[in-house]
Amino acid sequence: MNMTNDRLNVEALVLRLEEAGATLLAMPARGYSTGLKQIRLDVVHTALDAYGWEGARLRAPAPPAAAVSRMDEAFSWLLFIPDRQYVLRRIAGARALVHPLTGRHLYPWRRLGKLLGADHKSVQRWHGQAMDMITRALSER
Repeated sequence: MNMTNDRLNVEALVLRLEEAGATLLAMPARGYSTGLKQIRLDVVHTALDAYGWEGARLRAPAPPAAAVSRMDEAFSWLLFIPDRQYVLRRIAGARALVHPLTGRHLYPWRRLGKLLGADHKSVQRWHGQAMDMITRALSER
């Protein structure tokens, strides 16, 4: 395999993990419940509207079953990173978390570096190593 194919495989892997992270974050936080009906008191809601109260924030729609299956498969690939290199696994998992509506990473490189007490460039290099491990393991299967 040449370097171009390796890079394409790593990019496809990153995209697949980011899709899995967005799917995970789009999953409903709770299942169905009976819930109590809310009573609307006009006096309270008029006051809330007057002071700039806003409604609920937008949520991504619940993902379809096929996306959940792809998410399970993609996150299982993190197990190809050996247990002794758990930091690489944590970095790969954290970078996979992408907001389903905005597409922004929940953990940018600098924030991960700060959390790990390392330079963000080192975190990027470690992420690359983790992606190479997973790509290699997938190609051997």
